[in-house]
Amino acid sequence: MYHGVCSTGNFVQWDLERGWVFSSSRRTANFGPLVIPAGCHALFSLFFPSDCRICGTPLEELTRIPLCPECLRSPEPFLPEFYCVSCRTPFENAFPLDDAGRCPLCRNGLRGFDSAYCFGSYEGILREWIHLYKYGRVKTMVRPLGELLAAALPRGEQWDAVVPVPLHWRRRWHRGFNQSELLARAIARRCGIPVIKALKRVRYTPTQTGLSNTGRRQNVAAAFGSARRRPVSGSRILLVDDVMTTGSTAAACAAVLRRAGAARITLLTVARADRRLNAGSLGLAELQPGSLRDG
Repeated sequence: MYHGVCSTGNFVQWDLERGWVFSSSRRTANFGPLVIPAGCHALFSLFFPSDCRICGTPLEELTRIPLCPECLRSPEPFLPEFYCVSCRTPFENAFPLDDAGRCPLCRNGLRGFDSAYCFGSYEGILREWIHLYKYGRVKTMVRPLGELLAAALPRGEQWDAVVPVPLHWRRRWHRGFNQSELLARAIARRCGIPVIKALKRVRYTPTQTGLSNTGRRQNVAAAFGSARRRPVSGSRILLVDDVMTTGSTAAACAAVLRRAGAARITLLTVARADRRLNAGSLGLAELQPGSLRDG
């Protein structure tokens, strides 16, 4: 039995198993399956989800994070045996790495950012978490995802500000929020440093899904600009996004920050795509339109 006040101001009671509603307006109705007045339905769905949004298991407790204990269990961290010490790109073996452990792109300065960190691989339960957050619009997922970001932070490094990867206004309007900005604010609170909106999206770009590495770089070329009212000159910047695939989007953002005078740029993401996986296991079938925004 749950109680609440609907948009009409009437006190209501509803029973999930019996499917009835009682209103203080002295009118009682039996709707069979649970039917809640329109003004209350959104509030009820937000605060009292009935099933796990990943596996469908009925939830036994009231929660704002609509996941069962099994699906809310922390994903495994990303621990490849061979990876670039700068961008953390994983490799099958040490052949692409130089004596210092850097990949060709980092050796040639093509990444734009100085280092990159992430928590896990963009697959399995972590991928489900991110999809629920970004495309399911469950903003309360920012809390567990923020915990993963914090776990991925390197110890001993310091930054002056956190900068989120921006969304174009059209995509932000469609989604209702910028998932990277919410994550940036969560990690900024932990670090005790400000969030600076130093970047803006100046060109709308189609999804990166299905594009080659070159195509991804071309797709985001000149897509970002500097918000001059937010100077970053001489600052150590923590650039935050949800997912990294090839790093094209992060590199484009880093280039703008570098031109604005940033002294050092560290990329931090919740997950990254493991390019070692073949097309089937990475999921060209899974990479639905819009499933990966980063390049």
